[in-house]
Amino acid sequence: MFTNIIQEILVRDLGKLRAEIEAYQDEKNLWIVSGQVSNSAGNLCLHLMGNLNNYIGKELGGTSYVRNRPLEFSQKDIARNELLQMIDQTIIVVKTSLEQLDPAALEQDYPDPVFGYTVSTGHMLVHLTAHLAYHLGQINYHRRLLDKTN
Repeated sequence: MFTNIIQEILVRDLGKLRAEIEAYQDEKNLWIVSGQVSNSAGNLCLHLMGNLNNYIGKELGGTSYVRNRPLEFSQKDIARNELLQMIDQTIIVVKTSLEQLDPAALEQDYPDPVFGYTVSTGHMLVHLTAHLAYHLGQINYHRRLLDKTN
């Protein structure tokens, strides 16, 4: 049941991410940074795709995904349609990976100690859900500020 709840929230929020990326009035605004805002919505989207494809797809689903985290923040001006396709593909990876996850794995150690210490797979899934929500909120504010002034 827990895995189903996490899957539902991740898929829901990935759908919200998709809607946010679609909602930018000017596609160029996806890549704007200013002042102390150092991450564009486009880069945050790439970061979220890398994060979920690595920590859920690769580690839990057994995909062959290879993450390049620095590229998530250095790539620029990727077309909106390409970002949307990445989100759609990530939704499939998340659903497939979590559907095949044995519920007993939630209590076991997550395969990759990412915080400098070992956590359970359930702990990691909660963290990944919160991470997506955090950056989704940043993207929402980014879009509303830019769409209001442009």
